[in-house]
Amino acid sequence: MQKKTLIPLLLVLLAFAVGGGWLLWQNQHSVKTTSQKAIQRRQLYTCSMHPFIIREKPGVCPICGMELIKKIDDSSGSSAQPISVDHLSLSQNQRVMANVATVDATMETLNKEINAVGIVQYDQSRQAKVTAWVAGRIERLNINSVGAIVSKGKPVAEVYSPDLVAAQQEYLLAIRSRNQLNNSSFTSIAQNGEGLVAAAKERLLLLGVKASQIEALERNGNPTMRLPVFSPFSGVVIEKMVQQGQYVNAGEVLFNIADLSSIWVELEIYENESPYVHVGQQVEIRSQSLSQSSFTGRISFIYPFLDPKTRTLKARVEMANPGITLKPDMFVNAIIKQPLDSSIVVPVTAVMDTGKRQVVWVESAPGSFESREVRVGQRSNDKIQILSGLNPGDKVAVSGGYLIDSESQLK
Repeated sequence: MQKKTLIPLLLVLLAFAVGGGWLLWQNQHSVKTTSQKAIQRRQLYTCSMHPFIIREKPGVCPICGMELIKKIDDSSGSSAQPISVDHLSLSQNQRVMANVATVDATMETLNKEINAVGIVQYDQSRQAKVTAWVAGRIERLNINSVGAIVSKGKPVAEVYSPDLVAAQQEYLLAIRSRNQLNNSSFTSIAQNGEGLVAAAKERLLLLGVKASQIEALERNGNPTMRLPVFSPFSGVVIEKMVQQGQYVNAGEVLFNIADLSSIWVELEIYENESPYVHVGQQVEIRSQSLSQSSFTGRISFIYPFLDPKTRTLKARVEMANPGITLKPDMFVNAIIKQPLDSSIVVPVTAVMDTGKRQVVWVESAPGSFESREVRVGQRSNDKIQILSGLNPGDKVAVSGGYLIDSESQLK
């Protein structure tokens, strides 16, 4: 009877002991979990410029010295997204702190600007040499220095030549003979007189005597002792070869003359930019010594060879030079603008170049950014072509892109 009563009692006591232990364990586990959550929810502080600096108490950033701000805990949000290096969500506060600004990618036609340096040269088609037509002694020089300005048809020197005096006397003699033979009743004899005059006149012309001088010789009847040497066109004396009193031979150079009203500019074009340069392009010329002035010319010739030392191609620009403003051998800067094909264009600051690839950050949704690898084309001023990776209308970050990239790497 006692055994039957004792066994159920022991079972009841054992059940109470097990239940009490289980309740005690549950209570301790709940307290531990609540303590951990409280630790996780405690306020942390970070630096707005260096978000990897996290402190449990307010203070200043050990790197930049800025006041620490409260760290926003986004872990409790219901719309948490998986962390990805290529995607990043920014709160409005983070966007303001990072100074993130976006613009739309647009279709535009850019002008490729080719910058080149050049040297002012003489226009070779406007250069000439003043030479002596006959051998003789220079009796007078009207031009005594380099740089003097001469006019077309004006005498620059006078030469005494025995050959010239003899040729003039022969011409006068031929005229007298013709006048005598014209009185002959024989037509052939009269024609011979005309032939002698024509031959003597031709010789004078070959010696550099002008037709007007020959007419004056015929009127006066006296030979001229000095032969004037005339300039073939107006220009500037760039080289003086003789002195007064010097004896010169026929064909010897007296002066070199250049017309500087038109000049050449020879530009040095880099090898990789040569495909964008062609004959007929307009070129803007500027000189450092003439900072307030600019000149315009056109490419007239591209040399068919490359300089092996500088790896540049020469292009010749022909242009007017009013007032002889540009001087030969001056250094100048040139700008050549070549229109490019229409393409997607973004500001240069939107593209981050890692060395191996180019990346832009695109705002796929409000506050959400994703990185895209792009292929860039030509750059013009502050804009750059995007050949692939973007569509017209995509919003790209033009400022704060590097901070967005840093934040994504930290996460």
